[in-house]
Amino acid sequence: MIVSSDDELGKLREIGKICANTIQVMAKAMEPGMTTRELDGIGRRYLESHGAQSAPEFCYDFPGATCISINEEVAHGIPGDRVIAAGDLINIDVSALKDGYFGDTGASFGIEPVANKTQRLLRDGKRALSAGLTQVKSGARYAAIGDSVGRFAKKNGYTLIRNLASHGVGLSLHDEPEEIATWPDRREKRLIQDGQVFTIEPFLSFGATLAEDGDNENDAWTLYSLPRALTVQFEHTVVASRNGPIILTLPD
Repeated sequence: MIVSSDDELGKLREIGKICANTIQVMAKAMEPGMTTRELDGIGRRYLESHGAQSAPEFCYDFPGATCISINEEVAHGIPGDRVIAAGDLINIDVSALKDGYFGDTGASFGIEPVANKTQRLLRDGKRALSAGLTQVKSGARYAAIGDSVGRFAKKNGYTLIRNLASHGVGLSLHDEPEEIATWPDRREKRLIQDGQVFTIEPFLSFGATLAEDGDNENDAWTLYSLPRALTVQFEHTVVASRNGPIILTLPD
């Protein structure tokens, strides 16, 4: 999607803020002993009370309003009977639509007490996202995003999941441009268009380089780190402008 009017930008800001606020509400409610289904219910109620609909449910018939992934789970975790425990690393990914416009955001959190190593990973996951955001500008190379995140990861001793990419968003959940790498990719030659709407969502890890399906025949969604290693994801939806990124998924 290319933003062409203030009305479009306003609607994108609205759904982006709803998605961001949903994550904050869920994060504040998290506590040991709660199931991921209970946490998902909190997110669902917030979305619905603000006139928004879960995008994974709407687009893909996903069995939950939000994606909640714990520890060895990297992405697309199905809310269910799993109980949140002290020390867990939890990723919440919220995408939703309202009035025909989509927003997409994600963040990772630790349940206290959090190991020092995990705290560092959480801090640096945010820094990896920031490294990517600094490269967003009309006319810039998409490849600069992955190059910047890659330099940060290498300098600080991390790996990046290389088969979960950023993507266009706006009038659909997954839009053009497809497969925007958040790791160095020499094949990437595209330029960022003015007004382009897309996500940036690096997956920073203590050793994993891929996400793979699990061996549960009843779960066709949850992805796991390969090799198994703690991994965090932080994600924003942005609009490219001549002055840099307009971040749509900021909470109140």
